Amino acid sequence: MRRSPSRPESGPPRPAAPEPDLPDADAVATPAATTALGSLADLPVAGLTRRRIAVLIGALVAAWVIVLFARQVGEASEATARADAMRAHNAQLEQDVAGLEQELQLIQRQSYIEQAARGYRLGNPAEIPFTLAEDAPSLAPDAPGSAATRLGTDSEPEQPIDAWSRLLFGDGGG
Repeated sequence: MRRSPSRPESGPPRPAAPEPDLPDADAVATPAATTALGSLADLPVAGLTRRRIAVLIGALVAAWVIVLFARQVGEASEATARADAMRAHNAQLEQDVAGLEQELQLIQRQSYIEQAARGYRLGNPAEIPFTLAEDAPSLAPDAPGSAATRLGTDSEPEQPIDAWSRLLFGDGGG
């Protein structure tokens, strides 16, 4: 309940309070100094007011939510990467299975079985088996049937400038 501003009361004036005897000026603080200090309850501790504490708690909650969200995003991207790796691995496995199925069809053919049997000398009686000696030298690079000499190839390679001139000007120029 608020009081209205003081009004002069009608009635006899009050006598002024007697002034106490003041001891030494050093022993007692001045009234201005005592009102300036106030009590410790009036001072906010380390500058923390209710508003600042609420802002601090709000900032902590917001940071916590952001960290949780970032963690979930990281886990989701990691799961996506694992799923992509599994898909790629499955595709590789499908290719391996298809290759193995083709190989199974190949080795079940009679012609393959006969050829593999020749390696164990189980071929026809009319066939003459032969093997190369273990200490046999390798073929020369220009031996017939080697990759260096194929049928229809030139023995001398054409120079690049000659090939360009033949391409640009025909067989007669160059």
